[in-house]
Order: sequence, then structure tokens, then C-alpha cells
Amino acid sequence: MFQYATILGFSTIAIGLISYSFYFRDLFKGKTRPDPFSWLIWSILAGTIFFAQLSRGGGTGTWATALTAVVCFVIAVVAFFWNKSSIKVIDQVSLVGAFSGIGIWQYTEDPLFTVLIAIGIGILGFIPTFKKAFYRPYEETATTYFLNGLKFAVAFAALGAFNPVTYLYPVSMVLMNTSLTGMIVLRRKFL
Repeated sequence: MFQYATILGFSTIAIGLISYSFYFRDLFKGKTRPDPFSWLIWSILAGTIFFAQLSRGGGTGTWATALTAVVCFVIAVVAFFWNKSSIKVIDQVSLVGAFSGIGIWQYTEDPLFTVLIAIGIGILGFIPTFKKAFYRPYEETATTYFLNGLKFAVAFAALGAFNPVTYLYPVSMVLMNTSLTGMIVLRRKFL
């Protein structure tokens, strides 16, 4: 079992690096214009959830979450320098919510509650990117979101323990990434 989980864990890293390479390629070509707040929020949430997953025995299935936290932070930093968009109310609410998830976990000492809140906030954090991609689908890299959905599906299979703290985030990421991918593909087809 150890080898199987380790192979899957490394697979999530490989899929993640490939998916983000497409994103960075399009980012540096100017084709993709990330929403900086979405990416910062995703970084904070993924980092928080990574530690929650570790606390409940997530094992190698958490590697995808750790990679996501790091890469999302890098993309957020790049986007803040390149993106000239204004700060919106939803950005502020989502950012406060992302930071509050950490405090809630410390206060309640319940990682499940934190994961549920983080997933909810993650959905809020997804809204600016989903909205932008709806109106400007060519400014997002559908391949990255598709591969991220795949990455988290593999991460689910690599989990060391199956409990709501460990599996809810990968499941939510599969759903969010595949829905965004589908919307981008459909919008491109009909524009």
C-alpha cells in the first residue's frame, strides 16, 4: 500500500507541475490574466487545508494540496504586479474569510469545521475567476483547470486516511476545476 500511495502522491506533483506549466506559459505570453485575489485566497486556503489534512492522516494525498498552496501564491504575486484591476468587495470578503479560517481552526481546534469553511470561502474565491472566464474565456487556461481536477482526483486516491477532513477538499477541487473547464470550453465554442 505504501508504494501505491507514494506513486500516486508523486503523480499528483507531476500532474500539478504540468498543469501549471501551461498556465505560466500562457501567463507570460499575456494570454492568461489571473485574478490576483482568487489566487491569493486559494493559496491561503490550500495551505490551511494542507495542515488540516496532515492532522488527520492525509499522507501522500496531501502533496497536491501543498503544491497548490505554493504555486497559487506565486501566481498571486505575479498577478498583483501585472494585473491592474481594482479591489472589489467580493475580493475583500473572500480574503477576510480565508484568513478567518485559520483563526477558526485555532479557536475551535476542529479541522473539519475549518475545512468546511475553507471550501465555502474557496468557492467565493473562485467566483471572480469564474466570472472573468465567463466573459473573457480566452484569458484563462482551460488545460490547467482540467489537469488540476485530474490532480485532485488522483490525490483523493492517494490519501492515507479517508475522513471528511482529508477527502472533502480534493472532491471540491475536482468539482470546481472541472466545472470551470467545462464553462471555458463551452464559452469559447459559442463566442
